[in-house]
Amino acid sequence: MKKRISLIVLAAFMLFAVCGCEKREQPLKTVRLNEVVHSVFYAPQYVAIEKGFFKDEGIDIDLSVGQGADKSMTALLSDSADIALLGTEAGIYVYNEGCEDYAKPFAQLTQRAGNFLVARKSMPDFKWTDLKGKQIIGGRKGGMPEMLLEYILKKNGLDKDKDLEIINNISFESTAGAFSANQGDFTVEFEPTASALEESGAGYVVASLGTESGYVPYTVYMARKSLIKSDPDLIQHFTNAIYKAQKWTQEHTAEEIADVIQPDFKESSIENLINIIDRYKEQDTWKPNPVFEKDSLELIEDIMENGGELEKRVPYDEYIDTQFAKNAVKTIK
Repeated sequence: MKKRISLIVLAAFMLFAVCGCEKREQPLKTVRLNEVVHSVFYAPQYVAIEKGFFKDEGIDIDLSVGQGADKSMTALLSDSADIALLGTEAGIYVYNEGCEDYAKPFAQLTQRAGNFLVARKSMPDFKWTDLKGKQIIGGRKGGMPEMLLEYILKKNGLDKDKDLEIINNISFESTAGAFSANQGDFTVEFEPTASALEESGAGYVVASLGTESGYVPYTVYMARKSLIKSDPDLIQHFTNAIYKAQKWTQEHTAEEIADVIQPDFKESSIENLINIIDRYKEQDTWKPNPVFEKDSLELIEDIMENGGELEKRVPYDEYIDTQFAKNAVKTIK
């Protein structure tokens, strides 16, 4: 009898322990994240997904691709996305339009441009002046890839209207196909597309726009002002996951990073991924922390002014929210 009572008590205790654990477990909160393109350029983000850093912060990522900053911003403002990874310039346009519930950058992911100039032939001694009289497939007018290209051309003494021709009427996802079909002498491409053109023999990477332009807050995470105000815990946990991934990416080799993000780029061989990541690491592409500094905003506004796309400069403290990034850096060791 005593043995039976002991067994019943033990079973009840175990049931209580299991139920207690289940009660303490919180369901993951789904975050609809829209990325401007799907690229190895955003490797730390995929590290955060694959290493479980988002899940550790109570977040389940529902990822979609905008295929252009304008489309990603539309997804954010139309409530088709909670957070978007896109160019800083897209948020500046919205702010200057007087939108009340504008998109605020709260974490910076990349600190250099991630695109490369691809030529039809190998040019080991390439100089930007070699573009004189040539035709280049650029980007959408007003978009950061195009404005950065124009900034670099001017920096190298080239007149974009007189010295060469830039093609701006090809959609972002179609530029590589157009180049392969013999349109243009050069094209500006992100990875893994640039390396894919090399692998197919259709082109050769001859220059890095990231190296040439310097440190630029090329891509940042944004959320609408209303979401940041109503759910600051979500934004903090999201930023924590990104910072963990930034730290992990800084501390690991291209081989280790490639192995982790391979599931997100099944169309690329592991060798190709390693080469791409090495290329990005060498030019210090990824920011070591998510804090968006004031001088970075000023540089991107210089680039926008050069492109004739900036109506007025935006106030740093009002447009950018750094509290979450600074908290992450302070608390995560």
